[in-house]
Amino acid sequence: MKRIFYMAAILFAGLQPAVYAGDLDLKDIVSGKYTQKYQETFYPLSDGIHYLQKTPDKKMIVKYAYRTGKAVDTLFNAEKARECPFETFDGFVLCEDETKIMLYTDVERIYRRSFKANYYTFEIKRNLVKPLSDKGKQQIATFSPNGRMVAFVRDNNIYLKKLDYGTESEVTTDGSKNKIINGTTDWVYEEEFAETNTLAWSSDNKILAFLRFDETEVPEYSIQLFEGQCPQLTQYALYPGEFKYKYPVSGQKNSTVGVYTYTVETRAVKKMNVPLDSDGYIPRICFTKNPDQLAVMTLNRHQDEFRMYATNPKSGISKLMIQDQSKYWIDPDNKNYVTFYPEFFIFASEKDGHRHLYQHSLTGTLIRQLTKGNWDVTGYLGYDGKNEFYYESNAEGPLYQAVYKVDTKGKITKISTKKGTNSATFNPSCTYFVNAYSNADTPLRYTVNDKQGKEIRVLEDNKKLITLLSSTHYSHKEFFTFKNDVGIDLNGYIMKPSNFKEGEKYPVVMVQYSGPGSQMVLDKWAFDWEQYLTSNGFIVACVDGRGTGGRGEAFTKSVYLKLGIAEAQDQIAAARYLGSLEYVDNKNIAIWGWSFGGYMTLMSMSLSSGVFKAGVAIAPVTDWRYYDTVYTERYMRTPKENMEGYIESSPLEKADKLSGNLLIISGTADDNVHYLNTLQYSEALVQANKQFDMQIYTNRDHHITGCNTRLHLYTKVCNFLKTQLTNNK
Repeated sequence: MKRIFYMAAILFAGLQPAVYAGDLDLKDIVSGKYTQKYQETFYPLSDGIHYLQKTPDKKMIVKYAYRTGKAVDTLFNAEKARECPFETFDGFVLCEDETKIMLYTDVERIYRRSFKANYYTFEIKRNLVKPLSDKGKQQIATFSPNGRMVAFVRDNNIYLKKLDYGTESEVTTDGSKNKIINGTTDWVYEEEFAETNTLAWSSDNKILAFLRFDETEVPEYSIQLFEGQCPQLTQYALYPGEFKYKYPVSGQKNSTVGVYTYTVETRAVKKMNVPLDSDGYIPRICFTKNPDQLAVMTLNRHQDEFRMYATNPKSGISKLMIQDQSKYWIDPDNKNYVTFYPEFFIFASEKDGHRHLYQHSLTGTLIRQLTKGNWDVTGYLGYDGKNEFYYESNAEGPLYQAVYKVDTKGKITKISTKKGTNSATFNPSCTYFVNAYSNADTPLRYTVNDKQGKEIRVLEDNKKLITLLSSTHYSHKEFFTFKNDVGIDLNGYIMKPSNFKEGEKYPVVMVQYSGPGSQMVLDKWAFDWEQYLTSNGFIVACVDGRGTGGRGEAFTKSVYLKLGIAEAQDQIAAARYLGSLEYVDNKNIAIWGWSFGGYMTLMSMSLSSGVFKAGVAIAPVTDWRYYDTVYTERYMRTPKENMEGYIESSPLEKADKLSGNLLIISGTADDNVHYLNTLQYSEALVQANKQFDMQIYTNRDHHITGCNTRLHLYTKVCNFLKTQLTNNK
């Protein structure tokens, strides 16, 4: 949940002017007229001087030179490939020796990240396409290092395809829906650990490791489905259907997870002996460069202790490599920083109060702390094979991100040149990187740079958008800092009406997400519903309160065991600060949010009186007892351990204290924040005799999209804001 709606583009339609009729048209924004252009994903090649990209028409894979940008070869062309049954493809994967490509088409989404597709292998030299399997769509197809085998999942079982012989064999046979999952992950791992693929090959191609989930005892959740119109599910025309899946709410039973290996030669499946509590987590596994060393990363259920084991796939014995503990929680993103090299690995920890990089030997012995300072590393980028490591950090301040290198003596050098938000993708040898840069006033600019940061050429500068913006009347972000009620500095931005006039007062819409580790106040380009509001006479403001990211462990984790309290207090303090400004109409301030932001809308309106004239809560959690184990217990532990904290953090328990006019919105088929949250909260409001507005969307999930849905949602929200903030001023 935590990162999906930080910058949700909720665009408001039908808004009558609070002050005047603005220049911007909703249809233009919705159609993407002001959307910045992104680059297709880069696939660096091992030669260090070329990379691959899919063409925008999804028909070809082209090889480009980093330095010149020239297309030097076309590796795949759907119109010219032999026996190619498709005209376009959705994505591709290159095998390690770069002789084969795996393409996939006909993607069928499952949850947020998971999907089924028809996979095809393509031999570059033979220009030949072959289907991976003809027995149904596949998931997470994964090349062996030598490219001669592919492991994949179908119907919760793992299969192995030997490409040289064309044979397909079963690795597991016990997979069963809502019971046993092999190779891929259950719902809560996918949502909260951002993992869907647990297949891991040994470097010698002999062993395939994977996770097995037994979710038999996990409580089952049922979502009703109705006929609807877009799409129209005619089978439910007279009676609703249902979708059932395993969803563990806080305090309930999780899947039991185990590590297994499959030996290709003998076809033997073996369970590894990994020390783990029965209710613990294994968020990631991967082989080191040593084929006899499988790295298994574990978390206890409280998620305050991380361990990584070196497991021998032959003996099944595990040895502890590294351990990290916190008096709060371990950031789940830290697992993604773990990177193995032949003689050492990189690890990320917040043990000194900020996330920093550490270099360890393959036995786990600390070699050195690579980065230090009162700032956070925000991404690990690579190692040049000699003595320099590359990373991203916010050392310039929590609003910014830049690219750096550090050598083994601790010398740090900034290599990105522009202040704002920089994100880099390096080739394996770290001789070139592609930098994506933007700031609050500059759309994305992609450049190719050498390892010293020197710009070699521009890939994309969004000139067309910049030209369009030069003739568009729109608002710019002004960053500010103020002190909350306990004297802590909080960062925010404000966007004034694009026809702002001194001496006038304007209504305010506060936008926020506020979830643990999130950030919305960043020096980064965005052009969305905020601009539409400011064009129509509203002030838009945003504040990152306690619990948000980029400011070290103490700031982010100060909300531990009492989620929602300090965050709401900071939004209330922000509203009061804004209300003190001479150009703000302090009697007409609204707060808006989606998902955690919707939850925060309810908490803020319940812990204040008369501060917020109105609020919009979209897909909100209304009681943490309704949300999943991994996310909720990371911050709150279980209800049994912390019932007082759950009650204090519950809008449901505070329904009678709601102050201001509320619009609550939800989709009936939300698999993430269940419709139950909205139903229970609305009933509590009814019994508290609190009037409110409500909008429900049939068969829509957490994103509430599809056909005319978003436009209808925007119209509903903007009409509500117009009525609440601009009428009877």
